[in-house]
Amino acid sequence: MKNIMMKWFKNIYGDNDDVRVYFAPGRVNLIGEHTDYNGGHVLPCALELGTYGAVRLRNDKVIRLYSMNYIEKGVIISSLDEISSTEELIYHRKDDWANYPKGVLWAFAQHSFMDIINRGMDILYYGDIPNGAGLSSSASIEVLTAYIIKEMFRIDISLKEISLLCQYAENKYVGVNCGIMDQFAIAMGKKDHAIFLNTDTLEYEYTPLNLGNNRIVIVNSNKRRELGDSKYNERRAECDEALRRLQTVVNKKTLGDFTIDEFERYKSIINDDTLIRRARHAVYENQRTINAMKSLQADDMVEFGELMMESHISLKNDYEVTGLHLDTLYESAIRQEGVIGARMTGAGFGGCTVNIVDVSHIDSFINNVGKEYEKITSLKADFYVAESGTGPKNLQYANNRVLY
Repeated sequence: MKNIMMKWFKNIYGDNDDVRVYFAPGRVNLIGEHTDYNGGHVLPCALELGTYGAVRLRNDKVIRLYSMNYIEKGVIISSLDEISSTEELIYHRKDDWANYPKGVLWAFAQHSFMDIINRGMDILYYGDIPNGAGLSSSASIEVLTAYIIKEMFRIDISLKEISLLCQYAENKYVGVNCGIMDQFAIAMGKKDHAIFLNTDTLEYEYTPLNLGNNRIVIVNSNKRRELGDSKYNERRAECDEALRRLQTVVNKKTLGDFTIDEFERYKSIINDDTLIRRARHAVYENQRTINAMKSLQADDMVEFGELMMESHISLKNDYEVTGLHLDTLYESAIRQEGVIGARMTGAGFGGCTVNIVDVSHIDSFINNVGKEYEKITSLKADFYVAESGTGPKNLQYANNRVLY
C-alpha cells in the first residue's frame, strides 16, 4: 500500500520527498448500538481495515487534501488561517469528505493548539473501509488526521484526548451528534481485543476476543446511508426527550443509568409509545452489552450470539433503524449453519451486519446469504472476513525506514 500511495503522492503533489505514512483503523461494534450517546456501554473492536495518510509539511500555511477514494473531487485547498478563524465556522458543503479532516484541524484550533500547528500540509488519503457502510470511515479519517497532527507537530495529547477532540469536530463542525464510541474504539484499539467502554464515564477495559473456531464476518448491504442526512439525530432527540420526562420523577443523568426494573417501573411517565420504545431499546441494549462482556470473559460464545440477535430485534422493533436490507441480511444469516450470532451494526438505515460464523461454514454462509439478499433486494452484498486491529500508528518514512 505504501508504494502505491507514494506514487499517487508524487503524481498529485509533484514529488514525494520527506513524506511520512500513517494509518488508523476502522471499527465494528459487536454489540451496544445507539447506547453511546445515551450514557450506556458499548463493545467495539478496531479492524485491520482502515485509512492511510501520506503527509508532508509545507513552508507556508496552505492545507491541500486529496483522497484516492474521491478522485473526482480533486485537490481541496484551504489554509490554517481560514480553518482557525474564530469569526465564523468555515464549513463548505462542496468540500464533501474533506470536511472531516478540516473539522479536526478546526477542533485543534478551538483547543488552542494553533500556536504549535504553524505550517501547512499536503495530505493524501486512501481508505479500504467501504464508505457509508457503518464501519466508521469518517471517524477513521478524523482520528488519522489528529494522529498525523500529533506526530508531525509533536503535540502532547493522548489517544483518549484525540478521540474526544475528534468527536468534538464531528459534533460541532460536521454537525452529526455522534457519541464517543467510534472515535474511542479507533484511537484506543488493541489487537485481538474488544473494548468494553462506559460512554458516560469513559471508563474502559480490554477483553480478549477469543473466537475459537469462529470468525467475524461483516456483510455490507451496499444500501448507502449518509449519517448526517439520516434519522440519527432524530433518534437522539427522541431519547433526550424520553429522559427529560423520566427525570421529572427520578434522579438519573442518562438512560444508561437505569436498570431494566427501574425503567419498567417509571416508563409510564414518558406517556408516548414511540418515546417509550426508543428509551426501552437504550436501557435494554445497555444491559445486553454488560451481559455480552461477561459472556466473552466466560468464553461463552453461544450466549454472546444470542445477545447479538436480541440486539437486532430491538433495533428493528423498538429503535426502527434496520429496514429491508439489514433485516434481509439478518434473517438470512440466522438460518445458516454455523452462525453463532448476527445483528446490524452501526447507525443503521443501511450499512452492515456483523456475524459470528464457524470457520468451516464461512463459504456456504457467503454463498447462501449473498444469493438470497440479491434475490430480495436486487443488490449485491460484499463480505469481509474481518480481523481485529490496533489503533493509529506511524507506518514508515518514504525512504523505507520502518519506524514501528
